Amino acid sequence: MAEGWLGPSVAKGASSLLFHTPNVPAPFSSSSASSSRSALRQPRSVSMAASASQTQSSPNSSSEISSPRPTQPSLLVFSGGTAFNGVVEELKKLTTRVTHVLPVSDDGGSTAEIVRVLGGPAVGDIRSRCLRLSDQSTVEALSVRSLLGHRLPLDAHEAKSECFFVHEMGLIRGLNSGNFRLCEGPMKHFASVMADIPSESLVLPVISTNDRLTLGCELWNGTIIRGQNEISHPTNGSMQPIDKGCCSALPSRIKRVFYMSSEGGNSLHEVFPTVNATVLDQLSTVDCIVYAMGSLFTSVCPSLVLRGVGENIASRTCPKVLMLNGTHDRETIGFSASSFVTAMADALNRRYGDPHNCLGYSESQYVNTLLVPKGGAIPIDLHSLNAQGIFDVIVVDSVEDPKVGIIFDPASLINALADLIGRHMSSIVKV
Repeated sequence: MAEGWLGPSVAKGASSLLFHTPNVPAPFSSSSASSSRSALRQPRSVSMAASASQTQSSPNSSSEISSPRPTQPSLLVFSGGTAFNGVVEELKKLTTRVTHVLPVSDDGGSTAEIVRVLGGPAVGDIRSRCLRLSDQSTVEALSVRSLLGHRLPLDAHEAKSECFFVHEMGLIRGLNSGNFRLCEGPMKHFASVMADIPSESLVLPVISTNDRLTLGCELWNGTIIRGQNEISHPTNGSMQPIDKGCCSALPSRIKRVFYMSSEGGNSLHEVFPTVNATVLDQLSTVDCIVYAMGSLFTSVCPSLVLRGVGENIASRTCPKVLMLNGTHDRETIGFSASSFVTAMADALNRRYGDPHNCLGYSESQYVNTLLVPKGGAIPIDLHSLNAQGIFDVIVVDSVEDPKVGIIFDPASLINALADLIGRHMSSIVKV
């Protein structure tokens, strides 16, 4: 179920700053960055970005753009279906060797109705990422993109003229037609109709299953909440856009997330699905692992709690980067930067699940670098991060989004990521 979706590469410079902690060497810094006192500095320009620019201007650009360049870094990104979409276009300019890993536990709005009618996992987030990564250079590709991005009218009579059963199922009004095609046939068929998409770029569901799964969470007060939508942004079934910042606070912080299923029984019960094998394969070889911004417990952690994920990440010595949110949401009210790290480490260690299935790795074996949006609302508690073994905290230029607040400036974020990976690559060469 591995599909490939990215485009050609160009380099772009941008501004960011690095917090460097006294007397402790940064894990992927050159000797100039390993200072004996605190320092703020601009990331250096990255050689692989220049190489990418030179390659793109080659006379044989048509063949070179469609295949990965040797200088391109490989990344694996854990994300949800919304927040990281905003930087995908910029990421294409750095590398096409990206594995996007997304959960399949969305159960809100039209997705819930699609799963109810057609069964199987939720694929709306996968469809959304594929559209962001799809080729736009040909009429055929643009037509497919338009089709899979089409939204049925909210008006029932108009929708019925486009889809005969819309009148019978109210929540389907407003759904994306692409979700049907991803449910009805193999992902590889979808990939085959997308023109000129590099095979080295992958969009992977974290779980390979046709079963209907429900995300659950346990709060610290013992409460169990069933359903991603109920955890993250409970609604009354309206198809209107969701403002996560307006949702009421949870009665207690989230202790853990887990999967539930009613398959083979009459009631929901905890299950332990198997991670997509391709995800583990990619984790063992990529140059950088990224935990993207987004809803911590419902977008990122559902991919981290599966057996094999924590083991593979802990075994790697590459950059393991947390892109910190710029604002709090219902799931992380009161969290500091180190709280995010702790929650992710607990998920990867499966700390509060089956006691026979737990790991004991430290936070720094899962995260060794933070990228932080400048002016964000999450407190950056450097002392606590240092105690966790994390000493690289890079402050990246941000912009104000009228809907969600402070977010990363996409060009600055990808430039900071490129600089980080470049320093790591340089350190490997020197060794």
